[in-house]
Amino acid sequence: MYHHVKKLMYTVNVGTPDPAFGKMLLEQFGGMNGELAAAMQYSIQGWNCEDAARKDLLMDIGTEELSHLEVVGSLIRMHMKPTKSDRAAAEADPLVAIAGGGGVSLCNSAGVSWTADYLKVTGDLAVDLRSNIAAEARAKIVYDRLINFTEDVGTQEALQFLMTREITHMRSFAAALESMEKPAYSIGTIAPTPALVDEYFNASTGEGDLGKDYVGPWNEGNGLHIVNSKREGGEGLTIKPYKPQPGTEKTSPHDSTPVGANVPSRAKAA
Repeated sequence: MYHHVKKLMYTVNVGTPDPAFGKMLLEQFGGMNGELAAAMQYSIQGWNCEDAARKDLLMDIGTEELSHLEVVGSLIRMHMKPTKSDRAAAEADPLVAIAGGGGVSLCNSAGVSWTADYLKVTGDLAVDLRSNIAAEARAKIVYDRLINFTEDVGTQEALQFLMTREITHMRSFAAALESMEKPAYSIGTIAPTPALVDEYFNASTGEGDLGKDYVGPWNEGNGLHIVNSKREGGEGLTIKPYKPQPGTEKTSPHDSTPVGANVPSRAKAA
């Protein structure tokens, strides 16, 4: 059940309306990294979640994102107010001024309508938590950039509040993922092919502008080692066929019910 309280999570004060900036703010209302996308993503994941504790987390944050959407919408409405009566201001965003009546529209900063295609919902708790960590990082950097393009103090302070909450949510999702006590790269129920999983394929070769191939923990560390292509005189990736082995990946008692793992023909093959 949802209940609306007629008070913003953060009180918004706009000193000098800026319709052009209001258009930028639409990115955090109806954009792919905006508050509506976050609210819907986390809520739908929560409705799918079979683990009661982590469902509570998803519903808590999904509901807070709706509160953030209300804050962003209020900021947009205040910045867009001049479009109701001023021709030059209306020209900053004719779509909002004419079609939306000078208020909030369900679109991004380029006028593209919001779509559920923005949502990342897999039905696998560990995978969804990883998506949410990335989503919070993307939202944080958008707020960071928006702050740099307004001089209105009240707007800056509201955006600072919203930006900070993205980091809080990222930390919560990361802690929830860690608390599942799964190996860092354990996903699903089928373990990856041995040997092949540890091979980093050196697919960008030659001197290039900088005249060297770089080596770091991303290709020669963390259990990985570099493999050069046969064209470059290397051994190439391990391509010997390997039969999938359902039920071999390490799982957590908090995992979602696996899809397809108990299909009779699959279970028999295992």
